Amino acid sequence: MTDQMTAAVLYGKEQLRIERVDVPRLAAGDVLVRVRTALTCGTDVKVFRRGYHARMIQPPALFGHELAGDIVAIGEEVQGFQIGDRVVAANSAPCGKCYHCRRNQENLCEDLLFNNGAYAEYIRIPARIVQKNMYRIPAHVSYQDAALVEPLSCVMRGLEETGIQPSDSVAVIGLGPIGMMFVRLATTVYKARVIAVGRRQPQLDRAARLGAAETVLNDDGADPVSAVHKLTDGRGADVVIEAVGLPEVWQLAIKLLRRGGVVNFFGGCPTGTAVGVDTH
Repeated sequence: MTDQMTAAVLYGKEQLRIERVDVPRLAAGDVLVRVRTALTCGTDVKVFRRGYHARMIQPPALFGHELAGDIVAIGEEVQGFQIGDRVVAANSAPCGKCYHCRRNQENLCEDLLFNNGAYAEYIRIPARIVQKNMYRIPAHVSYQDAALVEPLSCVMRGLEETGIQPSDSVAVIGLGPIGMMFVRLATTVYKARVIAVGRRQPQLDRAARLGAAETVLNDDGADPVSAVHKLTDGRGADVVIEAVGLPEVWQLAIKLLRRGGVVNFFGGCPTGTAVGVDTH
């Protein structure tokens, strides 16, 4: 292994350069992973377009955060892993000590450790992530499938928090990779009746193949609110999941919901935006 590697470095808004940089050095509890697969998350796209993420990455910085690969070096204090292990690592780990962590809200950790640099030949996995959020990949799972564990785990938590019951009507707005995961898991794991809401027919067709019972087109001039209410005997959906991340779509999600239902605002809206709610 050489002292340098090729990596993607983010310098600002839509400024990404492929450069030769030093291979990361390891502290006692860290591991070095040779990247075999790196994915592009919706957050990566937002960061690329905005040039930064207030908590996750400040340029100039190595870019990318969803990956799977092989351990090629380990710090002297690492336990439970060895060189050659195929692993997948999350891009963050909570402190376990702050106000929110002590209340089982680790996603709100006040000292959440982030890690970036998946778009490179090698990436350093910090000790805290090694201890809390790095896992061996079973032999029958490919690197590509393993790298999906991070977004898949987010979707699983999102479904758990909504309290879906079998046969509930679940409207999923937004049919990118995350939305499709919601469709698939809601139908196969929770046995819910999914109504997929999207802006393009090919997306709706794909959602139907993944288990959506009904599809609703939300293009210009469409009336998805009336369509969803018609499909739910005029009540609205029991659960609505917003997987887009725009204020106007958050507002649409509320309109699709029945009285007493649950909406999961899963998609993160831009900083500084706000959503108005009909108090009735």
